[in-house]
Amino acid sequence: MVMAAEEQLNFYPQSSAPANEVAPQTLPQYPEMIFTAIEELNEKNGSNKSAISKYIESRYGNLPPAHSTLLTRHLNGMKSAGQLLLIKNNYLKPDPNSPPPRGRGRPPKPKAPLPPGTVLPPARPRGRPPKSHDPSEPPPLPKPKPAGSLTGKKRGRPPKASPVVAAGRGLIEIR
Repeated sequence: MVMAAEEQLNFYPQSSAPANEVAPQTLPQYPEMIFTAIEELNEKNGSNKSAISKYIESRYGNLPPAHSTLLTRHLNGMKSAGQLLLIKNNYLKPDPNSPPPRGRGRPPKPKAPLPPGTVLPPARPRGRPPKSHDPSEPPPLPKPKPAGSLTGKKRGRPPKASPVVAAGRGLIEIR
């Protein structure tokens, strides 16, 4: 009875290999396999995902069960990193002479070159500066308050008119 309870509590199946033994990795990394497939297929307009997948499956037999998911993830990552170009659902290696891909948004303004020998001051740290914890230091002076507005009006929305004032203007008084 006790043994059956212990077996039921074990949710994770035991692996057949010992824990310290690592399976030998015979497959190269996915980016290498993708580059090899694109080079070997050598199509003029690039290779689509299914052609790359078929080439990798035929060349490397023992692929993981999540091969299509891994391939899609690596293709998208390589595309966003600029290692591959996607044109009409075909993946190409970028031309080495082409300019690097531009990011999203407006490009930054070009900075004026500094004269030689100019030393830049260290960058200010981000955020509010810390308060001093030195008791001998005098407290900071209070900030001067603005001298009010020139028109004499209060800030914000004006208060609602009282019913007596509204009755004087020809409106009906509500009691």
